[in-house]
Amino acid sequence: MRALSIAATGMAAQQLNVEVIANNIANINTTGYKRSTAEFTDLLYQVERMQGIPSQAADQMVPEGAQLGLGTRLSAIRLINIQGPLAETGNQLDLAINGSGWFAVQGPNGETVYTRSGSFNIDSTGQIVTGDGYPLEPAMAVPAGTTALEVTQAGEIFATLEGQADPLAIGQLTLANFMNPAGLNALGGNLFQATEASGAAVSGLPGSISFGRIQQGYLENSNVDPVREITELISAQRAYEMNSKVIQAADDMAGVVSKGIR
Repeated sequence: MRALSIAATGMAAQQLNVEVIANNIANINTTGYKRSTAEFTDLLYQVERMQGIPSQAADQMVPEGAQLGLGTRLSAIRLINIQGPLAETGNQLDLAINGSGWFAVQGPNGETVYTRSGSFNIDSTGQIVTGDGYPLEPAMAVPAGTTALEVTQAGEIFATLEGQADPLAIGQLTLANFMNPAGLNALGGNLFQATEASGAAVSGLPGSISFGRIQQGYLENSNVDPVREITELISAQRAYEMNSKVIQAADDMAGVVSKGIR
């Protein structure tokens, strides 16, 4: 009975949907996290009667025909790349992007990867690095004796040195944009990698056209909406239950047939 396999695809789809929602909820407090949503498409159709062919009674065309769908499957898990709320921290190395763009950092294998999490630190050599120790690109070195750092909205970094009144310019932040941010490959640890689907990174200065501004002393929170996620979780649970009812009904119908044969 085809209803069994069709409903089984629906249950598998809703189980995966719940897993995506669970990941969103788990990352509700992850800095710079972008929520994901599962998208599905229907499977192949089995033709019971072809439309547009002559009917048996006359030469008139069959207007509709009959096609039976065979279920659903996952088509994509889409990254919803919209701005998360900014939270003030007061830390001079906490940087949030207000608008579009990604920070470029040097990954664990020397490759360039990208992040929206601007929680930076200074390592033992004075380099500005992420919480996992990955250097910011282009590399920025904070001079010894620095008492304060100032980062402008345009990404210019100034260091105030002990005993000096005028701040010293030590670097310029750049941001990266992508034609299709949803095509980035998630590596974990708030890091993403460019792919053919995302397109090559386009670098630019903060505050210029198509690039957001830098907000020093702020971090971008996750864009997960708890109310929306709970609503979608309940909806997925109900859909899963409905598909299970279809399997139960199909099994009962098959049982009636088998009992009648005996």
